[in-house]
Amino acid sequence: MEFAFTEEQEMIRDTAASFLAEVSDSEAIRRAMATELGYDPELWQRICGEMYWQAIHIPEEYGGMGLGYVELVAMMEQMGRYLLCSPFFSTVCLGTNALLIAGSEEQKAQWLGRICEGGTTATLAFNGGSPCWDADAITATWQRDGDDYVLNGESRYVIDGHSADLLIVAAREEGSRGEDGVSLFLVEADTAGVSRQWLPTMDQARKQASLQLQGVKLQADAVMGELGQAWPALSRIIDLATVALAAEQVGGCQQLLDMTVEYTGERVQFNRTIASFQAVKHKAADMMLQTEVARSAIYYAACVAQEALEGGALASELPEAASVAKSYCSDAYFAIAGDSLQLFGGVGFTWEYDVHLYFKRAKSSEHMLGNGTQHRERLAATLLD
Repeated sequence: MEFAFTEEQEMIRDTAASFLAEVSDSEAIRRAMATELGYDPELWQRICGEMYWQAIHIPEEYGGMGLGYVELVAMMEQMGRYLLCSPFFSTVCLGTNALLIAGSEEQKAQWLGRICEGGTTATLAFNGGSPCWDADAITATWQRDGDDYVLNGESRYVIDGHSADLLIVAAREEGSRGEDGVSLFLVEADTAGVSRQWLPTMDQARKQASLQLQGVKLQADAVMGELGQAWPALSRIIDLATVALAAEQVGGCQQLLDMTVEYTGERVQFNRTIASFQAVKHKAADMMLQTEVARSAIYYAACVAQEALEGGALASELPEAASVAKSYCSDAYFAIAGDSLQLFGGVGFTWEYDVHLYFKRAKSSEHMLGNGTQHRERLAATLLD
């Protein structure tokens, strides 16, 4: 596949880069990190009102811009580059994708319209605390109560789960195992029986929460898709989010490379800048190569993701493309973060420099939605089938 940005895609990427360079500098990131909410509500409203990014790949019939996954990935790359603190990933890459894949027409019309208006944030909760991100990670349960459904259990690692307005919760029928009995439910955050707790994590620039469900009663219209048959849809939702997360990792790789080249070009040892030393040049070249290969992986995966949303011929390749992108990008991001830290020397460990922020994001995003080892094992299993 030969890939090149169109003029419109170039404009979207450049606009995102210039806007984020202005509003998501080091000072803004650190202010957001210090709050439990994890982002500036005024900035989020600017993003929704002025930029309309939350609606980027929502179809026009629901009030969105009707663009594709390549445009979304291009924006995620820039958000990763500038470590934007916002509920964008949880709302757009998790919540919106879940509605697009598994929602009924009524559910899409109701919730996608509210997301487009900018007044509603959303997230996806499905992992009960497992280090793996497959169907076995779902531990919350559902059971029938007449025409209603009752949910019990816990979900962890829920991105922005303590602040989202809409929770899309995966639960399994009591007594079921594996991929059987899994259902998706739309749960408003203020529903009786729902309690949420913010979880302090290593990466303070992306907030996570635990979600407890105690006798949460929902009506039948809260069920997304066919009852007990939601795993194929949820698996696709996770793959789409994985591609977006990998794009964010590439943005972090690029920023670390740029920061490191700039710093080594200024730091002087033995009457010359350390960037002039051959060993430093080799390390920078390796960082650039890893970044470019990772970028190739995410944009191929973005094209496949768009096919998956449209039901195109490449849709069946989404699991493979997502795992290739995430496995390589996770490893590359953490390796580049470590190399950058070393090239910055002692100051790389200090709070005043931003390298540690990207180092923490590299480690946290490496494990979010599966690390490189897990995705390579998944690829191996796919090739053996």
